[in-house]
Amino acid sequence: MSVGEWKRLEAIERIERGELTVRRAGELLGLSARQVRRIRRAVKRRGTRGVIHGGRGRRAHNRVGEEVRARIVKLRRGKYAGFNDHHFQEKLAEVEGLVVSRVTVRRVLRAAGIEAARRRRAPRHRRRRERKAQAGQMIIWDGSPHGWLEERGPQLCLQGAVDDATGQLLAGAHFEVQECAAGYLRVLAAIVGAHGVPWSAYMDQHSSLKRNDDYWTLEEELSGQREPTQVGRALQTLGVEVIYALSPQAKGRVERLWGTLQDRLVSELRLAGARTVEQANAVLERFRADFNRRFAVAPSVAQSAWRALKRGTDLERACSFYYTATVLNDNTVRIGGQVIDIPPGPRRRGYAHARVEVRQLLDGSWRVYYQERVIATAAASELGELRALKKRRKPSAAYFALPADAACAPKGWS
Repeated sequence: MSVGEWKRLEAIERIERGELTVRRAGELLGLSARQVRRIRRAVKRRGTRGVIHGGRGRRAHNRVGEEVRARIVKLRRGKYAGFNDHHFQEKLAEVEGLVVSRVTVRRVLRAAGIEAARRRRAPRHRRRRERKAQAGQMIIWDGSPHGWLEERGPQLCLQGAVDDATGQLLAGAHFEVQECAAGYLRVLAAIVGAHGVPWSAYMDQHSSLKRNDDYWTLEEELSGQREPTQVGRALQTLGVEVIYALSPQAKGRVERLWGTLQDRLVSELRLAGARTVEQANAVLERFRADFNRRFAVAPSVAQSAWRALKRGTDLERACSFYYTATVLNDNTVRIGGQVIDIPPGPRRRGYAHARVEVRQLLDGSWRVYYQERVIATAAASELGELRALKKRRKPSAAYFALPADAACAPKGWS
């Protein structure tokens, strides 16, 4: 008998000796008085075996049959190889029509010698930051380079964002060959188009998001502040507050998201046989809806904080690569090997020597703006940031020297 059964037998014997009442024995054993009386009658009939549950040693009526157990093992070793127990149990119910509990699945797999797909370690103690109260108050975005396609295709980087209040994987998550500014701009444009403008964005200090170099242009030295990155400029245009994390642990919510996706999404990509970026993105879009259904939580305040896009704001222009250039004598703009012809303006006017804004949109096409008006367009070319255009130099030592007269301090000096 177990320790608990010995305690029950001891209590029944003390009742018979008049040392305990039925009610008091029930309090000590954590049972109702009715259950104690039932055990007392069983002991009188069967002796000490009366405290042993009648089902001990019998086969459970709901025990999984050998045929079902064999099917579970076969599916896990074949079609669903590499799936974690919980994910596998969901597939059994939703795809294979086999409804069994996660505990049963785990027990069957361990008995067959199939170990867990991932070993779980006890988490280190950290104080968890409270979620934002409303959806749209803060997004957390990042990139995750990983062998998403395993040996079937190239290593990719998943770029995406999660809403801090709900844990929802937001629109725009997609695979790129590597973490880049174009990927973040695509994510931002998709989020604004599908959900609205967030109040703030929490991010690491990747070079696409934050200037990490030591070089300044002459204009930056004169103004006393550095130009933002292409992504930073887009966030400024949309009025999104930028918050930089100082460690991976600080953005733990999105890091935990990557851990979940590197388990579940990798298995889904394997199941679908995805081999290319296009195939992986198609699987990801289907997976995102299922992921949010399972893991997103309701915010503590139901009213959404997503903001509408400011009237007159061109989202394509805001989420694009920004450059400035001077129109040449032949009314062309040359930028990164791209030559853009500018047609005549009103009354056949030319634009030679005019300073213009040049934008490369996310589809690769080009626009040239003069005084907020599009004066030229060009066909798509290879998309990417033209870093060579930024002629930077190290700031002079005199710039950082403390000025003798505070009134002479450069703009932005504090």
